[in-house]
Formats: sequence, C-alpha cells, structure tokens
Amino acid sequence: MVEGIRIHRTGGPEVLSYETFDLPPPGPGEVRMRNRAIGLNFIDVYHRTGLYPVPLPFVPGGESAGDVIAVGPGVTGFRKGDRVALAAGMGAYATERNAPASQLVKIPAAISYETAAAMMLKGLTTQYLVRRTYKVKPGDVVLLHAAAGGVGLIAGQWLKHLGATVIGTVGDKDKAKLARKHGCDHVILYREEDCVKCVAEITKGAKCHVVYDGVGKATYPGSLDCLRPFGLFVSFGNASGAIDNFNILHLSQKGSLFATRPTLFTHTQDRKVLNAMAKDLIGVVSSGAVKIPVRSKVKLKDAAEAHRQLEARATTGATVLIP
Repeated sequence: MVEGIRIHRTGGPEVLSYETFDLPPPGPGEVRMRNRAIGLNFIDVYHRTGLYPVPLPFVPGGESAGDVIAVGPGVTGFRKGDRVALAAGMGAYATERNAPASQLVKIPAAISYETAAAMMLKGLTTQYLVRRTYKVKPGDVVLLHAAAGGVGLIAGQWLKHLGATVIGTVGDKDKAKLARKHGCDHVILYREEDCVKCVAEITKGAKCHVVYDGVGKATYPGSLDCLRPFGLFVSFGNASGAIDNFNILHLSQKGSLFATRPTLFTHTQDRKVLNAMAKDLIGVVSSGAVKIPVRSKVKLKDAAEAHRQLEARATTGATVLIP
C-alpha cells in the first residue's frame, strides 16, 4: 500500500483526495521508485481540471525524484538504489510510483532530491526552449513572460548565460526584484505598464528576436507585437487560459513572423535526445551557471492548497511536494 493523491473527478483543488491505495509491481519497462520530492507544475492543474484529459481515476503528477527500489522486466541501465528523476507519465503525487525507465535520468549525488524534482520538467522545458526551439545566441533580444515563475527563473539565468538581453514580465515589484536577480536585464510590470510599448522603448523600436510565452490568453496577441520581422513566437503554456483566437494571418500582418507550440514530451520521446538534454541541464546546474530556486516545500497531503497558490499566480520559482 502507498499513500498519495487521487483524482476521481475533474474540477478545482478540492478534487485532490489524499488516500491509501494499492500499487502493482513495476511492469515491463518500468521501475518502482520511492519518491523523495515531487514537482508541482501547471500541467498538473491542466490534468486536474480536464483541460488535458486523463482517464479517471488517476494519481496526478509526472515530475519526481527519488530512489529505485525495484526493476521491472526488460529494464536495463537502472538498478536498486539508483538516484533518479523524471518528468513524464503519471503517478508522481504518491510515496511510491511505477515510472517508465525510458524517461528516467540518473541524478548525481551533488544535486539534492528537492532540486532534482524542481528542475526536471521546468529545466528540461527551458533547455528545449533556449537550445532547440530557438537557439539563443549572444546579442539576441528575448521577451520572457512570467519571468518570476518556475520556468521563468531558470530561463532568465540560462538566457543570460547564453549572452542574450532578457526582458521579463512580472506581476509586482517583489517579483521584479526576483527576476532581475535571475538574469533579467529589464523587467516590465504587466499590471501597470503596457508591455508592447515598453518593449519598443527598451529596444529602441527594434523589438525581440523571440518571445517565450507560458501565460497564454492574457498575453496574446500582444506577444506578436513585441517581435521584429521574422521573429519567433513560442507558446509553451496556458497559465491564464488557452489561446482561443489564434489567427494565422496575424503572422504575415505583423512582420512575416513564425509561431510554434512545442511540448517537452515530443522532444524526450527519443532517448538519445533526452540524454543530451539532461546532460546539458545537469551541466549548467552543476557548474552554478543556473541555480534551481526551490522557493516552497509543501507536504503532499496539502497539495490542494499548493494548487490554489499556483493558480492564483501567488508562487515564485519552484514548489516541491514532500511525501
């Protein structure tokens, strides 16, 4: 028997039910891991609300770090006692889970479980954004929405490390200070300032090479107006709601722009790609170029309150759940 969160119906944070339940032995290609820390992410909210449908009932969460305690049939490369982490599948909101070995990454002893749980989804997301979706170069001008959020604090540091000029948007002055400490050269208070006007002023009319937008409905189509001709709009999240009025003609009207809506899981389906991405992430974290800000630790049984804080955009950096 294991303990954890189960969802029997979609809805608000109140549908997160802390229960005791059976967990079968790991199947072919799976390992059983004891979770030491669990990542909290907006995709967990999307699953809980039904925006991204999942068969009911289910144990939410894809991101966790812990120790291998059993290995299923056909698994090679992992053994009992390995320190591992992943951001894939379901079942993370529990004391133990069965996880796909194809998505596991070994974590060096120098990286804590809490850091590993906070960096897999958000760190790998940042990696594919800045190294694969648009390969950021020294001198590039980048607009980063939600610069004080979980991805934002990692991305700001990584973008600065790559030599970009980073313009971040945040909701208040405290978040602005945090964003500046984590790589942002300029910060826009989106509740008080006109983002498009500010970007034009900061760049002297040149605008940005790329916009990374994990906010969605509230920032579109303004994000397009922050791009220079042939710039790239990268939509990778829906923190304010999904974009429901995308008009492809806007791309031509606003300067022959490019737009993409990538997902982490498309990149990591290829094991060689996952290995390369994880190596890159672990490298920048181990070197100190990118620090993973674990801003809050919450008991797993209090996951509902953590979801409320996340949805209210009251969090900064990463929150991890502790079993």
